[in-house]
Amino acid sequence: MLAVMIPASALILVSAYHLRTIQREKAIEAVIQRDYQQVLAIAEKRIVERAYEMTEEARKQFPDMDHSDGLGTFLTTHPEIAHAFVWTGKGDLDFQSQSSRMSDPEFIGEGKKISWDLRNWFDEDSKEYISKLKKIEATEGRRVYMTDHWVPRGDKWQYQTLVLFVPQGSTPERPALSGFIYDTDYLKSTFFPQALNDVLPNQNPSDASHPQPAIMVLTGKDQSPLAASTCWDGGPPEVERAFESVFPGLILGINLHGTTIASISNRFLRSEFLILCALSLLMGGGMILTYRNVARELALAKLKSDFVSNVSHELRTPLALIRLYAETLELGRISNPGKQQEYYKIIRKESERLTSLINNILDFSRIESGKREYSFRETDVADLVRSTLDSYRFEIEQNGFEFEQKIDNNLPQLRVDREAIARSLLNLVNNAVKYSATEKYLGVHLYRNNSVVNLEVVDHGIGIAPKEQPKIFEKFYRVGDPLVHNTKGSGLGLSLVRHIVQAHGGEVAVESAPGRGSKFIITLPVQNLAAQPEEGVSA
Repeated sequence: MLAVMIPASALILVSAYHLRTIQREKAIEAVIQRDYQQVLAIAEKRIVERAYEMTEEARKQFPDMDHSDGLGTFLTTHPEIAHAFVWTGKGDLDFQSQSSRMSDPEFIGEGKKISWDLRNWFDEDSKEYISKLKKIEATEGRRVYMTDHWVPRGDKWQYQTLVLFVPQGSTPERPALSGFIYDTDYLKSTFFPQALNDVLPNQNPSDASHPQPAIMVLTGKDQSPLAASTCWDGGPPEVERAFESVFPGLILGINLHGTTIASISNRFLRSEFLILCALSLLMGGGMILTYRNVARELALAKLKSDFVSNVSHELRTPLALIRLYAETLELGRISNPGKQQEYYKIIRKESERLTSLINNILDFSRIESGKREYSFRETDVADLVRSTLDSYRFEIEQNGFEFEQKIDNNLPQLRVDREAIARSLLNLVNNAVKYSATEKYLGVHLYRNNSVVNLEVVDHGIGIAPKEQPKIFEKFYRVGDPLVHNTKGSGLGLSLVRHIVQAHGGEVAVESAPGRGSKFIITLPVQNLAAQPEEGVSA
């Protein structure tokens, strides 16, 4: 036990220390945060791909540099775009804004400010922008450049996305730049919410069965939220990741709906500590069971030792008598025919006793090795019980027993192993004879009780204490009554009875009280036995 208990205890202590280290160093939080960073990287990639796909589609519908008069039509078909422009040379910038918003003085002022800024940028840095666009096309295969653009509205700065590209018709001799601006309102109310919900589909804020991740987009200038997925429940993000290329100045944030990383970590650690405690209790229980099993094995070893001693005596006694009477007859010392018949009868009786004991031992050996076989046949159980009792009647009467036999008529035939059932009956009868010291009564009753057939063996012997009754069907076990220990026996009889009866689909029970005799009841189910095969069955 120590060889098991010491390593197991050391393992539990090391595990507890390891969990405390994880708790102290916040290792669980670090792992979850690393996983969240990967989720945000995937989300950024999908959002960027969606933005490029949408922008490339709009670029293809953009008018070429010589037809800038089509900007109004372009803006009408793309309400998500606030401003569009074409620059075809120094001081030559065609700039238009969404006509549906021209009634807003703030929007008009914003457009004039952007137009002035773009004209100055392109007049001074057009070559740099065109070179950058060519490099992007050569390295990434994309024909647009997207960057951030901030505009003041009220007391806050609003984020916009500026898209630049080289329009159709542009040549090195006659360079041109085109582009448009996605407005804050579109990014905030349409683009980012749709993109985030595509990244995290099937979100349900009312589902509390498991933590659901939620992602938001916030601005880097003042950490104000721009858009969020369905399950965002407010509060600051627990993990952040800045956009690297498209949407510079914006940040992706993630948290869990209804919980936090710290709560998950604490719940995990609590669960692990509970599991560790449970394992400790199981180990303790295992040690107790191991101790009980060892004690039981020691007791069983003692029972086996007693069994060998008892069986040796049981074998020697009939063998000695058979040899004694056989030698006496062989030497011719008995001339009286009546006396000779008496000696022959004793030899036969002791041989039967020896045979019964050997059969019990052989049966027990076959049962222990799993090789005991039963041969089920259609059997008249009443006839089987009568013939078995007739063969033992002389023994019963010779010992001075009052014998009562009650066997009902019209009992159904059962599929049983005749020899096994007969041996079970004889074991019970033999016990009744051996352990009835004063009031010698033996009753055998066979009757049907609904769907079962009951075989009862009743005696008025020493009886069995209630605490002993659950143990008497165990192998080698013998009741602690002095009469039992003074009466030699193997301790196998009742164990064999139980195995035989259970192999027939039945049960064996006992009703007894000390000094008031015992009643053993074998119950054989009629219907179950009807389904047994005819040939030998291993049990």
